[in-house]
Amino acid sequence: FTKEQGLQREIFIRYLFSALTDSDWLSTEEHFEQDTFKMRIGASLPIDVMINKLEEEFSKKSKEGEINQLRNDARNQALQKADMPCGFYSLSLPTGMGKTLTSMAWALRHAKKNDLKRIIIVLPYINIIDQTAQVLKNIFGEEWVLEHHSSYNEDALDSRDESENCSPIQERKKLACENWDYPIIVTTTVQFFESLFSNRPSQCRKVHNIAESVVIFDEVQTTPKEVILPTLRMLEDVQTVMKTSFLFCTATQPAFEKRLGFDGIENIRPLIDDPSELYEKTKRVDYRLLNDLKPIDYSGLLEAVIQTGDSTLVIFNTKKAVLEFYNCTSKLGDWEKKYHLSTAMCPSHRKGVIKNIRYDLEAKKKILVVSTQLIEAGVDFDFPVVFRAMAPLEAVIQSAGRCNREGNLGALGGKVFLFKLQDGGMPDKTYAACAGHAEDMIKRDIAQLHGHTIFNEYYAQVIQLYIDPDKYNINEARKRFDFETVNGAYHIIETATEGLYVYNYSDESRQLLHSLEYKEFLSRDDYRKMQSYTVQVYKHFIIQNSQMCKTMDQGFMVWYGNYDPQTGISVAPIEADKLVV
Repeated sequence: FTKEQGLQREIFIRYLFSALTDSDWLSTEEHFEQDTFKMRIGASLPIDVMINKLEEEFSKKSKEGEINQLRNDARNQALQKADMPCGFYSLSLPTGMGKTLTSMAWALRHAKKNDLKRIIIVLPYINIIDQTAQVLKNIFGEEWVLEHHSSYNEDALDSRDESENCSPIQERKKLACENWDYPIIVTTTVQFFESLFSNRPSQCRKVHNIAESVVIFDEVQTTPKEVILPTLRMLEDVQTVMKTSFLFCTATQPAFEKRLGFDGIENIRPLIDDPSELYEKTKRVDYRLLNDLKPIDYSGLLEAVIQTGDSTLVIFNTKKAVLEFYNCTSKLGDWEKKYHLSTAMCPSHRKGVIKNIRYDLEAKKKILVVSTQLIEAGVDFDFPVVFRAMAPLEAVIQSAGRCNREGNLGALGGKVFLFKLQDGGMPDKTYAACAGHAEDMIKRDIAQLHGHTIFNEYYAQVIQLYIDPDKYNINEARKRFDFETVNGAYHIIETATEGLYVYNYSDESRQLLHSLEYKEFLSRDDYRKMQSYTVQVYKHFIIQNSQMCKTMDQGFMVWYGNYDPQTGISVAPIEADKLVV
């Protein structure tokens, strides 16, 4: 490596460290724990078998209707470019156009052509991981798909945790989470990037198995803009040094290409020749500005929602706004059912609510869903009407993807109302700045929302005007081989929140805690079970409600306060008997 190739040298050092660490641990395991060592799958990607299974799946799908024809055309276009060499690729498809299976079909053929070993799918949210992994398991089989996400510190766990009643496949998967030696991996953005930028052996151990892989980034627009430059530079270095292909998938493709004033990726090849034509043909919603985007209060918004007379999804930017608007509807009988969705609800609760919403939509019941933006990625609802609080452009377009998704209402048959909430909060300053810029663009020409090019212009301007894309000087630290500083500086999610285990969610959550509270050490399985009942909250919430929180001897924190069966964690008073542990 030359002096100018310092960053490539840095990733090469990471690659060597990863390979050596993994080899050392595996060698030790083979010597001392032969039975465990023999359980590792170690099998290569059975590409031809998987291609055939995926083709069988496509053959089952209806070819009738314009939407299905467009999906098939898009997939065929992508497959024509599967024989190209390793590099960077993009798949820009409108929401609901089947990008998950289209990207997988391309990845399998691309891996076959370039002799690549595995496919890694990187997603921003855990709820999408569960959904995507299940789709792939249904097609390829449980034994070929590994889900890896966690909300606990891997170093704090004994990597040799055993659990009763585990099948051989489950045992192999637990072992494969350590080093990603598996054919198909579905993981989070956090897990993928914080492993690449980490200096901890337990996380670095996976890195060498990213080499000779196809990596699919779904919903790539969610990557935090403050770390976008070091993120893209790391991917370039991985691609150059480790023979890896990257595919960026989204309905709202960010401007990641290199240009004047932005040191992005040199050459990203599109898999779709003319995305603009595809977006033009899939106009499924009519965008409208409620009150001309002048601020509106909850009562005015509620009146507009009721007037639509149909099943409606209302999306806000904060949990507080969701709860307040949902409470406004409590005494109204305009819908057969009303649902609240936010991260104040534990994952098990959210999953149950989402399942009920799907059932009601299929049964044509008139329902109201009030949600935060958690619903905008990977939750494939199909509402006739959507109301969206003003937000960054990617969120606006993603919310529209929950409206007339299958095109059953005809072209422009769905209604998407954009509104500006009076005194409506924003998650953070960056989100507010991006939302303001999106509002300016939409007011100039709302018809732009149907186009493909608007997001490139928007993203480039946001980066230029509002955001430092290497806020923490990570690239400079990488050039100095300062691995500790890089590890400390790079975070996809700022660690301002803490997990709270919800004791009062259900009998199951109470029973699980009772089974764990006297254990000296918790296993991976224990933490996995706890995740279903854990809510992420800001630290000031814990400080303000400290009398309802208790830190257990094993280090996790329990919420003994109220849990509302509709809206989740609440600070309302609860019955004294529920405080008895």
